[in-house]
Amino acid sequence: MPPKDPEGAGREGRRFASNRPKPNRTIRRLVIWYRRNAAVTSLVGTATATASGAASGAVSVAGSMAGAATNVAGSVLQPLVFDPLRRLQQGSHTGAAIDDRQRLWVAVDGMGGDHAPGPILEGCLRAVALLPLRIRFVAEPEPLRRAVAAMGLGQELEEAVQRGLIQVVASGPSVGMNEEATVVRRKRDASINVAMDLVKKGEATAVYSAGNSGAVMAAAIFRLGRLAGIDRPAIGALFPTKDPSQQVLVLDVGANMDCKPEWLHQFALLGNIYSRDVLQVKRPRIGLVNIGEEECKGNDLCLRTHPLLAGDERFVFAGNCEGRDILSGDFDVVVCDGFTGNVLLKFLESVGSVLLDVLRAELPRGRRGKVGSAFLRSNLVRIKKRLDHAEHGGALLLGVDGVCVIGHGSSRALSVVSALRLAHSAASHGVMDDLHALGKGSAGVASTCG
Repeated sequence: MPPKDPEGAGREGRRFASNRPKPNRTIRRLVIWYRRNAAVTSLVGTATATASGAASGAVSVAGSMAGAATNVAGSVLQPLVFDPLRRLQQGSHTGAAIDDRQRLWVAVDGMGGDHAPGPILEGCLRAVALLPLRIRFVAEPEPLRRAVAAMGLGQELEEAVQRGLIQVVASGPSVGMNEEATVVRRKRDASINVAMDLVKKGEATAVYSAGNSGAVMAAAIFRLGRLAGIDRPAIGALFPTKDPSQQVLVLDVGANMDCKPEWLHQFALLGNIYSRDVLQVKRPRIGLVNIGEEECKGNDLCLRTHPLLAGDERFVFAGNCEGRDILSGDFDVVVCDGFTGNVLLKFLESVGSVLLDVLRAELPRGRRGKVGSAFLRSNLVRIKKRLDHAEHGGALLLGVDGVCVIGHGSSRALSVVSALRLAHSAASHGVMDDLHALGKGSAGVASTCG
């Protein structure tokens, strides 16, 4: 048999190979990445499962689930894949040092909240490292001592005290989360009362508490007093909008369940000043929560409030705001009664958890899903930050003679830092000066709006 031509065979082989379809370059890269990082993708799945299990007992499912996944996945995956990116992100963390001369004193009710005082103190320690603040931490000595020992915060607290960043102020028995608001009259040396007195004496520029919201409001009215021309203080909360750089101030979100038209008018005046001075909106657009855009729609409260807002030339009234328009970015301030506002607030808190549940359910399972999850991690973290109420920290009590921030009852360290950032922003922008001027110029508002 004649020998085969090696050259011919080589040509045939090359021709046969050239006829094969080449795999997509992107797919090849994904396959190579997965083979090199098989351990990483399995750890991503473990982190996700750990987060979903831990989230079941949390008050805010969105914050717990996304936060746990971020912490677990970040700590495990850092040395494997994300370490170079993390180093680049942290390289700019060492920015300009905080000038101690610019630090503002803030009084913190250390006994307010479901988890106080430990997580509240932890948040304060983080805040003084990140923000130009000094904190007067008001708490009962014995519970504070136990919390410091249990959480291992002793050395960090001692260093902060030595640097003059935190001063511990002793208080008496605190107001419980389930007690009546009027108990602040009997417990005169409760932590919330002591914190309010520090603001009243000028020893602090703002006060923060995650305690009983009714008691906080009562203490603020009794100790700080109302602003002139304001009948009822309102709790204002910042909601995210479609624009990541814009927020909308919604008030009232829980201080006044039943309102009068003149109260909503006053809420609009308060919100206008806060949005202009603190949020730096030149001409805030004011909206009235209603079931329709038409002037003739709504209940009796809305029908009587609309002409008051439309006839005031001190702010820009943009008309009725339907529920679907609150987060649209078309309004900078939205006013409503406290019952409606609190429903909106609690509904928004649930949106994040539902959205993340849907995303987790829709992501493909198996290796493909794990690879995709790794690439989507930064996007999911950004979504979590925009929707998690812990990132917004607290709500402002507007209408009292002092900067007062009310935190969520379940607040932990992250929420405390965010709330203290909000308190510092309000105190440093001179918002109280304009609010005092409003009181002098609107003393007759209540009598003319009836």
